Amino acid sequence: MKRLLRDCSLSAVVAGFIATVISYAGPLVIIFQAAKAGGLPHELMSSWVWTISIGSGVLGILLSLRYRVPIVIAWSAPGSALLVTMLPDISMNQAVGAYLVSNLVILLVGLSGAFDKVIGKLPAAISAAMLAGILFRFGTELFVSVKDQPWLVLAMFATYLLFKRAMPRYAVMAVLVVGVAMAVGSGELRSEALVLGLAKPVWITPEFSWQVILGVAFPLVMVALTGQFVPGMAVLRNAGYQTPASPLISGSALGTLLLAPFGCHGLNLAAITAAICTGKESHEDPGKRYIAGVSGGVFYLLLGIFGATLVSVFTAFPSALIAALAGLALLSAIGAALHGAMSVPADREAALITFLVTASGMSLLGLSAAFWGLIFGIAAHLLLTLRKPAAAPVKKQGACLPREQPAR
Repeated sequence: MKRLLRDCSLSAVVAGFIATVISYAGPLVIIFQAAKAGGLPHELMSSWVWTISIGSGVLGILLSLRYRVPIVIAWSAPGSALLVTMLPDISMNQAVGAYLVSNLVILLVGLSGAFDKVIGKLPAAISAAMLAGILFRFGTELFVSVKDQPWLVLAMFATYLLFKRAMPRYAVMAVLVVGVAMAVGSGELRSEALVLGLAKPVWITPEFSWQVILGVAFPLVMVALTGQFVPGMAVLRNAGYQTPASPLISGSALGTLLLAPFGCHGLNLAAITAAICTGKESHEDPGKRYIAGVSGGVFYLLLGIFGATLVSVFTAFPSALIAALAGLALLSAIGAALHGAMSVPADREAALITFLVTASGMSLLGLSAAFWGLIFGIAAHLLLTLRKPAAAPVKKQGACLPREQPAR
């Protein structure tokens, strides 16, 4: 506890808070869409939000303290998107059965150590390019949002630049304060939408169907491993942390198995929000940035308990504020990822292909753009760096052959 208090800093706490806010700002909307598609009652929806929040909070705190690394756990956004199309055709009980099967498979992958071996062989430039592609749209959304709220976004942008020059550790915190103050002052904050309410867990008895397992469970495994854990580990590696992947995968899968009967569809290593906590804005000392992971976990717990209030908060703030906050908070991470992608001349073209495919947002065979970015990038890397067979030496005409030595 003494070390925790000694390492604690305002900038790291704010980084954890902003990471939590952004976790809810986008992916939570997908959860709402999935719940609406499945016709879930308010009680089940509230329980779903409670499980993903409590699970993310507890795991984030424990893993950050265990490894002294800013580990952010969140729920599977690609998995949530998958459920938008799946839930109308299956019951929530069958979905819970699929959640249990999929995370049992993920747990076995984590315990086997196979994921670590794959990640260890991934070229650093390819990994950085994939991360840059994932974060790219958040950077562009910052400037797209100028069209909707020009004064709000430009004020936040100017604040970021001024504090980045004078007090870089507090730049993102200053952006948050200015954004909220301007939203309140201009009447953009819809206070009437704010309500106070607690979330309660609701037990859902799982049902197992081989059709649902094939149609839901195994796609959830693929999108979790390729769309979440791969870029999540890329964030940590890009920031210089060599934390093994196996305990992070195993812990996330185990947490999901315990919470699935209450609606949790999948907990995994975060990538986008983790990039906020692993940068210098969190703390100059990489060894003290784990505080951002711990504080993010605490905010998850608080927001999970007040699930109904949480929903109302995000409907009260203007969307441009959230977009600008996310874009500015991730600028440094985008820059670092692009630098890592382009810093190795031999891998520069393969990294560029990885970046473009990932940033395109393409989807093929139900797999995310991040997955295909890796596939295209690795293929390009292998083809461009594959050594050509050495040509056989050619004998010159007229060259004298060595004389045969007489036998002795």
